[in-house]
Amino acid sequence: MTSSRQDAWTQDEDLLLAEVVLRHIREGGTQLAAFEEVGKTLSRTAAACGFRWNSYVRKQYKAGIELAKKQRKELKAQLTLKEVSKGQAQKVNYGENTVVHEYFTLGNIIQFLQKLERSQYDSGNLVEQNQDLQQKIEFLESQVERLEREKNILENNLLVVEDDYKALIEIMDRARKMVVLNEGEKGKKMNFQVDKSSQLEKIEK
Repeated sequence: MTSSRQDAWTQDEDLLLAEVVLRHIREGGTQLAAFEEVGKTLSRTAAACGFRWNSYVRKQYKAGIELAKKQRKELKAQLTLKEVSKGQAQKVNYGENTVVHEYFTLGNIIQFLQKLERSQYDSGNLVEQNQDLQQKIEFLESQVERLEREKNILENNLLVVEDDYKALIEIMDRARKMVVLNEGEKGKKMNFQVDKSSQLEKIEK
């Protein structure tokens, strides 16, 4: 088993590290796989390659990294267009995950559009139903407000009637007490009337 190198990195080694990492980014691979590939070539550990990349080399290739990412997107788009006419599915390795891309045939696309059209029609019906329900809610709210006003009026009227009833009971109680006459008053004719302060008074005739 060969021992890992611990000496300083040379310019050529940095260049090799950058080329391998950018190639993996461009092709949708992982940086870890790139570090392992470089480590085997230079007899260094993958961890050492990763540290060198993150601490120094990556800063020198910011534009190259962005370009590699752009090329990866373009490659992905080209693969999609190539496979869509075949109606096939392809496994593509992006990073640490393997993703299965399902490509539609022309028939599948037509079915999808038909479903989309039906869903839009259903959405239109739901909008109309929602508007009808909103109008009903507004009507019911107005009815509730009207009934609330009528209830308040009835409650006020009830209070007035209760007050009048209590006053009438008091007047009748006073009248009953005044009917009890003394012996000398039995022959007299008497009438009763209510004065300005709602008090019952006896009138002798």
